[in-house]
Amino acid sequence: MLDFFYNPDEKELDRLLERNNDNNEDILSSVRAIMEDVRTRGDEALYEYALRYDNSDLDSLFVSKEEIDQAEQMIKPELRDAIRLAACNIRTFHETQIREGERCETMEGVELWRKIVPISKPGLYVPGGTAPLFSTVLMLAIPAHVAGCRDIMLATPAKDNRMNPAILYAAKLSGVDRILKVGGAQAIAAFTYGTESVERRNKIFGPGNRFVSFAKMEASRTVSIDMLAGPSEVMVLADSSASPLYIATDLLSQAEHGPDSQAILVFIGKRKDAEEMKDDVLRETERLLRELERSEYMLKSLEHSRILAFSSTEDAMKAVNEYAPEHLIINTADPESLLELVESAGSVFLGPYSPESAGDYASGTNHTLPTSGFAKSSSGVSVDSFIKKITVQKLSRKGAENIGRAVMEMAEAESLYAHKEAMRVRL
Repeated sequence: MLDFFYNPDEKELDRLLERNNDNNEDILSSVRAIMEDVRTRGDEALYEYALRYDNSDLDSLFVSKEEIDQAEQMIKPELRDAIRLAACNIRTFHETQIREGERCETMEGVELWRKIVPISKPGLYVPGGTAPLFSTVLMLAIPAHVAGCRDIMLATPAKDNRMNPAILYAAKLSGVDRILKVGGAQAIAAFTYGTESVERRNKIFGPGNRFVSFAKMEASRTVSIDMLAGPSEVMVLADSSASPLYIATDLLSQAEHGPDSQAILVFIGKRKDAEEMKDDVLRETERLLRELERSEYMLKSLEHSRILAFSSTEDAMKAVNEYAPEHLIINTADPESLLELVESAGSVFLGPYSPESAGDYASGTNHTLPTSGFAKSSSGVSVDSFIKKITVQKLSRKGAENIGRAVMEMAEAESLYAHKEAMRVRL
């Protein structure tokens, strides 16, 4: 559990930063069969899969208003208050992301701008497995609503004919228009191809298990998706000033997501200090494992998690940016100075009082983030994820005269004579 490595060389570091990737050919084959079945049989297939996988004999594929109203009364007041607080913070942060389209004049008479348009008909997927993620409803639906999307559809499975009441309440608060009682690859298929009852979506969002991830990969041939989300991951960057207890809880908070999650501690300091921190963190981790639920997930996750220690900040930051963690916690004496060196991370948590769980729930940032190293090139979900930016140009006669000769010269050089003629006739 949490093997320790000090100043690994470059080759060893590459091995230590590898993700836990299993052979998924059987899953991919099953996903393709499910998606083709839904594509060809529509609603009938959705009803059958709901019964087969979720033990739900549905009367309707969609949640009724009465079910939503009843769900609100089933939630204890303290949880309702917590969800409302989180929703308020998430909305506040995402409202700051709204921008007007840029406008400029590149030459006299050549006016350019971008028209911002919300994506219509987004499909939001929320898992309903071992831990129904009502927080994900807030993280997906609120930025969609802030962006101005219409016909926001949420898919989450009914289990034993029951919908999770917190998911329904969060959906009501967040502006979801319809809730589909279907999960898994079959829900992604319905979003992708449409059925008699489900109008196909223009973009699909949300995390899920491997079946859902592979379904989104297949769907991306036909429809846009937000990202391919792999197992959850956290990297904690610490020095001797950090609390071993805080580090242990941060590592386990990700490990409990599932057996394929990964948690890595990166320590900066001398070998003696690193070994002392390792012993303290392991001691706290073992104690917490005896006390916390879901330890069966954590133990399996910790089998492919580890502690990396470096004598230099430069080497530590190289490991951080190469791994490109979904969540990066910087718990050092001067965390903001290290933030300047961060190039690749989904979301960063600074200082001893910023646990990853704050961002997962209520601080206001979005917890739908790139995993598997994709933080090197992409960002988490935001209002930008739910909008399109359409370029617009308007040329006056003077504008056409100013750029016309350049346009015709370039078109002729590319042997595109109709392009040249389209400009010539205007001059």
